[in-house]
Amino acid sequence: MDDEARITLACLDLAGTTVADDGIGERAFTEALVTQGIVSGTDTYRRAMARVHAGRGRSKLDIFRDVFADEDRAQAANHAFEQAYDSIIDRVGLSPIPGAEAAIDALAAAGVRICLMTGFSSRTLGHIIDTLGWWKRADLLLCPADAGGRGRPYPDMILTAGLHVQVDDVRHIAVCGDTESDMRSGRRSGASIVAGTLTGAHDRTRLEAAGATHILSSVTELPSLIADAGRPAATPHADQVAP
Repeated sequence: MDDEARITLACLDLAGTTVADDGIGERAFTEALVTQGIVSGTDTYRRAMARVHAGRGRSKLDIFRDVFADEDRAQAANHAFEQAYDSIIDRVGLSPIPGAEAAIDALAAAGVRICLMTGFSSRTLGHIIDTLGWWKRADLLLCPADAGGRGRPYPDMILTAGLHVQVDDVRHIAVCGDTESDMRSGRRSGASIVAGTLTGAHDRTRLEAAGATHILSSVTELPSLIADAGRPAATPHADQVAP
């Protein structure tokens, strides 16, 4: 096996990558904006939601800071978002992306450590994991506050995960996410696999422009991608070697 290609840590995003969003995030953002006097159907709402869509994958507080110049309003909107998101999932529940649980389990069975990371707060992250019953499905759970406060597109959460599980080389890390921010954080971390999945917020063009090394139809394709990366290159037969 090529030691440089051996993946020992997979950093996986939650909403849109391993967990179906089903419009929950959009509804929670809309409810949060209403608390700040921004209602659907107005130009102000459309401008705010354009910033929300562009910032998907980042810390939710950072997104609200983009929307509001005032820190107090950003903090208030972020608090309202968390309350709205928690209330929605309490009412309608959450579902994994089809095949995501099997993919995570296959990676773990192959000796790959699993980190689930998100732009949500620690409280909302815990609520998501509780709802899904995933406490034993990952080796590590991270949100921006766990990595010094900087979320994606910075590489801090990925590097924090690498330090926590003591990877030997950042090239032994694989990242999988559905947003531009996921791709940028993965590339900045030095991970050898930065896979964009088409089950979430951003499309192939945006993921590739942000630096995706691979595009997957869903996270279910990640175990085979990682397995292929760790296989040694085929040795040519004698009759295939150029003289």
